[in-house]
Amino acid sequence: MARTRDESSPLFAGNAAGTLRLIVYLALAVVLMVLDHRNGWLWRLRYAASAVVEPVYRLAGLPAVGIRTVSVAFADRQRLTEQNQRLREDLLLANAKLNRMAAVAEQNQRLKELLDTQHSLELNVQLARVIGVDLGAYRYRLTLNMGARDGVRPGQPVIDAHGVMGQVKEVLPTTSVVMLITDPAHAIPVVIERTGLRTVAYGSRDGDQLSLPTIPLAADVRAGDKLLTSGIGGRFPPGFPVGEVRSVAPSATGMFLVAMAQPAADLDRSEDVLLLHDLAEPDGPPAPVTPMGPPTDLAPTGATSAAPPAAVGVPR
Repeated sequence: MARTRDESSPLFAGNAAGTLRLIVYLALAVVLMVLDHRNGWLWRLRYAASAVVEPVYRLAGLPAVGIRTVSVAFADRQRLTEQNQRLREDLLLANAKLNRMAAVAEQNQRLKELLDTQHSLELNVQLARVIGVDLGAYRYRLTLNMGARDGVRPGQPVIDAHGVMGQVKEVLPTTSVVMLITDPAHAIPVVIERTGLRTVAYGSRDGDQLSLPTIPLAADVRAGDKLLTSGIGGRFPPGFPVGEVRSVAPSATGMFLVAMAQPAADLDRSEDVLLLHDLAEPDGPPAPVTPMGPPTDLAPTGATSAAPPAAVGVPR
């Protein structure tokens, strides 16, 4: 609906008073712009107004900021949880690989020691693996993965890289049972390395020591003495380590000395052992001994057989 003359805006009225007001407003606006451009008065006003209005803006934006913060925190927590889970899995896997490598390295070291023992002693041996352990009441035995099909016979000595472990007690087609030297039913002739005293070492009930109960009272036996196989009986070759004396004390009857010894072999840790075979007896008579004489460089050179002296006549 069109405005009437009475309803027209007073600013744009068609009379001289309205035009004058318009010119005054325009001049005031130009003056304010010039002052703002030259002196920055309105900038200070805006700065003061923003200090009053900014808290209102912040308060109005709090819900959005809170939602965004919560979503970011939840995403970061989930990502960190997944990363920690992956790191734990990687750590467990690395530890498992490290333990496996350490076990393999230890096994290789034991095998190397066994091979070095075989090469240094030039023995006819057979490598076997421990597949079972029987540690019952007063019964200390091992099961090997070699049997009658592999040429194993009852009574064969069993050693590791450190010393005598025992002897084959029972032979089955594919496995064999070894009685350890610490079994109460086992006995092995030994000799004390330092003094040459011969005696017998028996197993003990605790299964981790050897007992030497028949040592003469006057015998010189000390803690730290080495025990070697004496070779008596023909079962064990002489010179193999058996153990080390730990303690010496008189027996309950006072007629002998009783010594306790620690086995030299790793009875509870060895996984690979050596089965000793009998050495082949030489065929025929022994080889003749090479005659010994003075060194060649000391023999006289150009020497000839001396002629017998001429007979001296007796003057008539």
